[in-house]
This record gives sequence, structure tokens and C-alpha cells, in this order.
Amino acid sequence: MGILDSVERGLERAVNGAFARTFRSGVQPVEIASALKRELDIGSVIVDRDRVLAPNRFVVRVSPKDADRLHAMGDTLERELVGVVDKHAARQGYQLLGGADVEIRSDESLTTGVLEVDASRVDGAVAWTPVVDVDGVRHELRRGSTVVGRGSDAGIRISDSAASRQHLELIWDGSAGLARDLGSTNGSKINGERFREAALSPGTVITIGQTTLRFQVVPNRTRPAGSSQAQQPSRPAARGDAPSIDQDFWRGM
Repeated sequence: MGILDSVERGLERAVNGAFARTFRSGVQPVEIASALKRELDIGSVIVDRDRVLAPNRFVVRVSPKDADRLHAMGDTLERELVGVVDKHAARQGYQLLGGADVEIRSDESLTTGVLEVDASRVDGAVAWTPVVDVDGVRHELRRGSTVVGRGSDAGIRISDSAASRQHLELIWDGSAGLARDLGSTNGSKINGERFREAALSPGTVITIGQTTLRFQVVPNRTRPAGSSQAQQPSRPAARGDAPSIDQDFWRGM
């Protein structure tokens, strides 16, 4: 990055900071998308005539208030932002050393409405981990079978009185997931419909009585990217019905 780029960034931070202090507007997804595309352009490096390398790892830092609001959208937002990176890189002819990854992180030094992006080039694929969110608690699924129910021996234990001791089985083979009702008394539902066996895709919500289980596949940032692990599925396709994000916003990004 040249001297002029550094000056431009300093001016941009100063203007953004003054604007946020005056209007107290929160960071919006469209602003993050624009910032990511800008970082791709600024951080791209010409290796040879036919190869331009661009950053593939982005940490988006925002104020704690903005972080809470953006995290409330769930992992859908980060997946959509990864799509923005992939689409812009393909449009501009950039090459990435590994799979794109976007993380939204809280930074107490930033004012509400201000965002900063740390971009880097990381060699290797992003490790993805299957999880199930239950009552605000995230459970990582291991390869093989995980039983959900009221029993003390259940892998994911729930206290719902409508649940059987061994109510539901979640199966993960390393790249795909399956939910299977274990002959429970009150049954299991997806989208209000009872099922015996159903494939799992990111965003699938299973209902047991009054308890909801949301299946997601999220970046595993606790281990180095590209490390050999039993649970490293290829990046899944996002579901089309993202409930927390206006689909019109993403068209054309």
C-alpha cells in the first residue's frame, strides 16, 4: 500500500468517525460489503501478467453495540459477506490463496457507526464446523451420531417435557448432515411438518415441543485454517430464505 493510500485511509477514518459521532447511525451490511470490496481492490498484488492475488481473510471490527446487532443476524450475514468477496474477486479476476472468510468482531475502541477492516492473505482452506444452536447455547456436532433428548445420556440434553429421553438423532459424516426421529412420542417437526428423516442444510430449524434447534455450518476459527481435522466439510451453499437480511440488498453486490 502506497503513501497516498495511507493518507486516504486516514482521512476516511477521520470523516467516518466524525459522522458517527454526529449521527450515531449503526453500521449496515451494505457498508460492510462495500468495505470488503474496497479492501480486495486495495490489497490486490500483481504477481505476473495473468495472476493477481487478493486478500481472502477479513476481520470486520465494529463497536460493541454494532457487533451485538450484527451478530443477532446469525451466521447468515457472514456467509452472505463471504459471497460478496467471492463474487467481487471473480468479477475482477482476482485469485485467492484459500477460501474466503469474513469475521465480524467487537472493538471497544470504535464508535457506533464506524467500521474498520483488517485484510490478509492466508494460504489454505477455511475449516468449517457443523453446529446446533439450542436456547442460545451452541453445540458442535462430532462426526457420527449425536442423540438429542431429555435423557442424561443424550449428547445434547434438553429439558422440554415434550421431548423423549432419546428423541432425535443428528448424523454428520464430515460433509453432509441428517436428522432422524427416534420414534419419539410427540414427534419432531421442520417448518411445522412432522418428519421421520430429513437432510440438514444450513439454517434448518427443528422443533421439539417448545424447543427449537437450528443447524448451521460455521467457520472454525479455533484451529489454523488448512489444518487436518476430521470435521472439515466443503463450504455449504447458504439457504435462500435468510430471515434476518433483506434479499433485495444483496442483488447486484
